[in-house]
Amino acid sequence: MLTAHVPTDMAEQVDRLAERLERSRGWIVKQALASWIALEDERDSLTREALAEVDSGAIIDHQSVLAWADGLSAGDVAEPVSR
Repeated sequence: MLTAHVPTDMAEQVDRLAERLERSRGWIVKQALASWIALEDERDSLTREALAEVDSGAIIDHQSVLAWADGLSAGDVAEPVSR
């Protein structure tokens, strides 16, 4: 069991969704919470992956990115080289 205080307008939106989908309030909240948890888990995983890449030196310096971006207008679509 989990209790949460939500603004009245949000509770009304949940009620409208529940009615439209012919589901309970609890089902709507459970689905929303499950989606949010999955999103946060994915964000955390991607952040940890990115930090590990930085720690290993797999980065692209700012000047290389700028040169790559400038090359886009010239039709050069090669990716910048990591260091």
